[in-house]
Amino acid sequence: MSSARAAVRGFLARERDRQAAFLASLVRVPSDNPPGDCRPHAEHAARALEALGFKVERYPVPDALVRQHGMKSCTNLVVRERFGPGPTIACNAHGDVVPPGGGWSVDPYSAEIRDGRMYGRGVAVSKSDFATYAWALLAVKAVGVPLHGAIELHFTYDEEAGGEIGPAWLLREGIVKPDFAICAGFSYGVTTAHNGCLHLEVEVVGKSGHAAEPEKGDDAMEAAAAILQDIYAYRKALVAHESIVPGIGSPTLVVGLISGGINTNVVPDRVVFRLDRRIIPDENPADAERVLTALIRKSAAAWKGIRCEVKRILLAKPFVRRPGQEHMVHAIGKNAREVFGVEVKPHGVPLYTDARHYSEADIPTVLYGAGPRTLEEANGHRADENLLLDDLHRATEVMALTFLDLLESR
Repeated sequence: MSSARAAVRGFLARERDRQAAFLASLVRVPSDNPPGDCRPHAEHAARALEALGFKVERYPVPDALVRQHGMKSCTNLVVRERFGPGPTIACNAHGDVVPPGGGWSVDPYSAEIRDGRMYGRGVAVSKSDFATYAWALLAVKAVGVPLHGAIELHFTYDEEAGGEIGPAWLLREGIVKPDFAICAGFSYGVTTAHNGCLHLEVEVVGKSGHAAEPEKGDDAMEAAAAILQDIYAYRKALVAHESIVPGIGSPTLVVGLISGGINTNVVPDRVVFRLDRRIIPDENPADAERVLTALIRKSAAAWKGIRCEVKRILLAKPFVRRPGQEHMVHAIGKNAREVFGVEVKPHGVPLYTDARHYSEADIPTVLYGAGPRTLEEANGHRADENLLLDDLHRATEVMALTFLDLLESR
């Protein structure tokens, strides 16, 4: 296979400009989620992939199901390339992104390149891996060596909303049935485990009253403030529970949204807030939800005239190590060491991703793709998100060489 490996490197070296232009075109088309109107981006990506010679299958998610998950439109894309009998390797990346927010030094949809880095919302998380996986597949096709098995590209559009109408939907509907999965990640480590996530909505209901006579109302804001104090005290205690998985750390908790009240001169009758509780692989998700829900209800019960409802918005189970990962970990690690010149080890990350959907379907799964060592280095979900284009090109080489290793004729 040495000649094939050399041919892969040569092909990808010649394709660098075209690959970067493809990624830039994806960044320039907004796909913010929320609001989650992602069908236009999927159609743009499908046409761009077809221009590369791929046959693209479009799978629109039914509108009612899309609305149920808080989005406006969602179309998932699948590319299948079968080389012969053998296992199917799926590569998944998501095209929906968080809204850009403020603080950018460039237009977040400009795909501007400065000092070898491309800037833009989604350039690292994870539109980059549309380009990584597509060009890795193009490279092994161009080389034309006999391989055993198939490669599929799953480009989905609801990771920022939980993945239930992206990879999970494709798997539930039987549209895809891969034997192995490689999901969007970064270039300097192979992710074999990550956190789960619990989102809860807490509604605190009291009784309104005139600000001149506050004692005649039941102040939902005051009760909510006390509940939040108890939640933050609980958050401090979570630091003591550290995962045995390298890279994971401790569980975290953030209250990310809050709203309520009627007017400045009215006792608030309703406050609603949402929280994010990260669940480490060492924890039982059901226990984590039960403990936190009980704490909130107990805190609210101390307030006369206050009613409190706790509703689950999302429960994403942790992605844990499974048998079968080791083949991908070995192949990616070997090739990354060769291409990057550094040791690329298996580790965990404190995020949650679509990889868990493949793993929960008993598909051996890892995360690997284009990007730096950490999400923070890429400014993921922050202003000035960026990607070093050299990382994109080298990660693509790693992926193409890994395809050769995993599907090599024996």
